[in-house]
Amino acid sequence: MSRKQTQSFAAPLLQTTPWSGQVTPDNVWPEYPRPQLVRSSWINLNGSWEYSFNSSPEDTFDEMQGSILVPFSPESPLSGVRRQLKPGELLRYRRWVLLPLPKKGRRLLLHFGAVDQQCRVLIDGKEAGRHSGGYLPFTLDITRLLPQKDPCRFELTVFAKDPSDTALHSRGKQKLKRGGMFYTAQSGIWQTVWLEEVPSLHIRKVRITPDYDNSCCRLLVHCSDAGTGRVSLTARIRPETEEDSDFRRNPESFDPKERKVADKDSLSCRLTPDTETLIPLPDFHPWSPEDPFLYHMTLEIDSPDGDGDRAECYFGMRKCDVQTDSRGIQRLYLNNAAYMQTGALDQGYWPDGLYTAPCDEALVRDILSMKELGFNMLRKHVKIEPQRWYYHCDRLGMLVWQDMVCGGSSYRHWFVTYLATLLNTFRISIPDGPGSRGLLSRRDKAGREEFLREVKETMETLHNHPSIVCWVPFNEGWGQFDAKQVGSLVHSLDPYRLTDHASGWFDQGGGDLVSLHYYFFRLRFRPEPTRALALTEYGGYSRRIPEHSWNTRQYGYGKYDSRSSLTEGYRQLHEDIVIPAVKKGISATVYTQLSDVEDEVNGFFTYDREVLKMDADTVRRMNQMMKEAIY
Repeated sequence: MSRKQTQSFAAPLLQTTPWSGQVTPDNVWPEYPRPQLVRSSWINLNGSWEYSFNSSPEDTFDEMQGSILVPFSPESPLSGVRRQLKPGELLRYRRWVLLPLPKKGRRLLLHFGAVDQQCRVLIDGKEAGRHSGGYLPFTLDITRLLPQKDPCRFELTVFAKDPSDTALHSRGKQKLKRGGMFYTAQSGIWQTVWLEEVPSLHIRKVRITPDYDNSCCRLLVHCSDAGTGRVSLTARIRPETEEDSDFRRNPESFDPKERKVADKDSLSCRLTPDTETLIPLPDFHPWSPEDPFLYHMTLEIDSPDGDGDRAECYFGMRKCDVQTDSRGIQRLYLNNAAYMQTGALDQGYWPDGLYTAPCDEALVRDILSMKELGFNMLRKHVKIEPQRWYYHCDRLGMLVWQDMVCGGSSYRHWFVTYLATLLNTFRISIPDGPGSRGLLSRRDKAGREEFLREVKETMETLHNHPSIVCWVPFNEGWGQFDAKQVGSLVHSLDPYRLTDHASGWFDQGGGDLVSLHYYFFRLRFRPEPTRALALTEYGGYSRRIPEHSWNTRQYGYGKYDSRSSLTEGYRQLHEDIVIPAVKKGISATVYTQLSDVEDEVNGFFTYDREVLKMDADTVRRMNQMMKEAIY
């Protein structure tokens, strides 16, 4: 192979977090990856795989080039590779799998949490399926391709390619020529890969919708073979327990018979697959960040042969909408009470794993750190996390605003960043219809259609998480088009959550929110009769700590050189500008940001999460003052 093919990144100054040393091939993301639909029979395929890069077709690959630690992308330090997958190249993964041959009448499902951007999967050289979309999970039934021997041994191969920001696909903040507010592009497998054995007739998908005002939950269950008309399905509901949390982490360590005993006194109801059922909960316990109460749900398919499917889920009862407060201001309400959402921007990057946190504990630490600072909301910025991150927000009590992942052709920053910032100061917006598609990087019809498909799939994938209270289709004009119509589509698909149709600027008058970004100039806004006001990005004050920085650059919005000066700047920003704005109508705030990311050193925490860069008591006090300012 050529020198060009084997070149790797120059090492940054910072490549570790406190958890990096815990990651080994035998202990890499061992947790069950799908807490919303848990079964006991699963096999984790994370760990050491073989890999090779090639710029030629699949059938010309020669020997493998080394070992990669899945599920970390090859660009990340934790992968052991540190090599960029470039446009036009293929990355081949390979590993051997040994397991008992599934019994007759049972299926073996192969799950991928996410593969960026496009992949082809083979079992013993035969195609099992393909997938496009770098942020969403997919499942392949590989039963027909298995060798009919017990034990069953087969070769699992994955070919991945990723054009990154050279194509129209969703990419978030990834950029091949990283810098400033855009970061190292990553590729390939970046979430857990796992196998699951299920009966032929099994629960395929569950959709749980809390209907707060009507004191019920709406339950829709899809089965693999509901068309037979012979499916007997039961749901049992009870309060979630600490043991359930342990079960969601390691379900294989629990006796199924004991789990059935735990469900003995549950509320029980019969269901018809593919038909929504309203389950009354007359004295339900509400979910909130202060009291994240969850209900446990067990779904079971009865089977004459005793081989029925059983899966365990959960949900929370909460409502988030816009209502008029006692002063006539449109405010965000939670569970029919005015509720100030104090949030932080969360981009989900790590110096050791890039898109993939080093471990489950690291995800929990991020969420708890922000709760300890008095925040009750995180805006997940143009990225979709593994399911366990949302589960931790559900159980720990953290509201989530979920961005859709942006894409399109190269952004015209002179327009969507610099000119838009100036226009936004004077509350001047520009239409995002056909005449603006060139400026907003959305001329290509196929790219627009792909974005809409992924919006629908994102919403369906994350629907059951009570922590998610707002969908954000577009951010700062990046790949934006027809935002008002897209906002209406999002609302029609999920009327039980808020929609921020255009975060920052290029407001088209849709959705539930007037969404403001404030970094420069003056903060100007006008209350509206139907939409609430939200300050969805602001601050971004920077302080670089050399021994905890990714490189020597300092990118941010205002530079500070000490803990005390940064704290004072933060306090002054809130007391002089933000808190008075809350009193006048701002109902949610999103400070930039949770942690530093590469060049950006404007986080509360350093990129490695080792240092809180300002005084914690001051941050908590400002959050409390904002919460009190709405009354």
